[in-house]
Amino acid sequence: MALKQISSNKCFGGLQKVFEHDSVELNCKMKFAIYLPPKAETDKCPALYWLSGLTCTEQNFISKSGYHQAASEHGLVVIAPDTSPRGCNIQGEDESWDFGTGAGFYVNATEDPWKTNYRMYSYVTEELPQLINSHFPVDPQRMSIFGHSMGGHGALICALKNPGKYKSVSAFAPICNPVLCPWGKKAFSGYLGTDQSKWKAYDATHLVKNYPDSKLDILIDQGKDDQFLSDGQLLPDNFIAACTEKKVPVVFRLQEGYDHSYYFIATFITDHIRHHAKYLNA
Repeated sequence: MALKQISSNKCFGGLQKVFEHDSVELNCKMKFAIYLPPKAETDKCPALYWLSGLTCTEQNFISKSGYHQAASEHGLVVIAPDTSPRGCNIQGEDESWDFGTGAGFYVNATEDPWKTNYRMYSYVTEELPQLINSHFPVDPQRMSIFGHSMGGHGALICALKNPGKYKSVSAFAPICNPVLCPWGKKAFSGYLGTDQSKWKAYDATHLVKNYPDSKLDILIDQGKDDQFLSDGQLLPDNFIAACTEKKVPVVFRLQEGYDHSYYFIATFITDHIRHHAKYLNA
């Protein structure tokens, strides 16, 4: 699989790079960002995957979150893919900000015309890690995942659907119960069809109820002044209740005064990197 380097910038002793490749799963060209810490020059490092939210590309996280210093210090390779296929010429793909382009929702679509390209779940859990493992100095046995909003939903479902694959998971303001919120209902009905029983396979609150063991340590930060929290898009209480019932350990921090933006993410990103490093470097 050929990789084309788009950019490379030195940052905290390491290199922030962006690559483009032809994705088999998504049937289009895809970009991903990857940070190689100084340690990657001599050793294989753990891989930490970041999944971004609605409307984002691979650029938002690498330019706004300020994660580089912590990743450099802990020796983590951090990968941030785009949030959807692009330029697939699907009718309606660019009509709204919360469905189609920039809104892949990390599911494998089953409905026409989306099912040929919109396979972000398989891209993130299979194709991209295989690509990273074969081209970069990472240890395939040490992998974790985190994300924001739609990407927080993505991180939670990837971890919950693949017990043992990821050493740890965390999220900022995740969409915790998409089958019950407006964003989720719109995306899932479009990508997965009208049979709502099929939606549960991509809903963290439902997945955690069937999670086979409690070896997953979950960290969630949520801004208390997040407009999408008050709008009923995120529904963290439902997820926390399900985790409590299943005795799956989750640390949920409601952060006073913070909103849904990257200012919020930048404030607590070091805590999240540290959370993952504890397991990835164990």
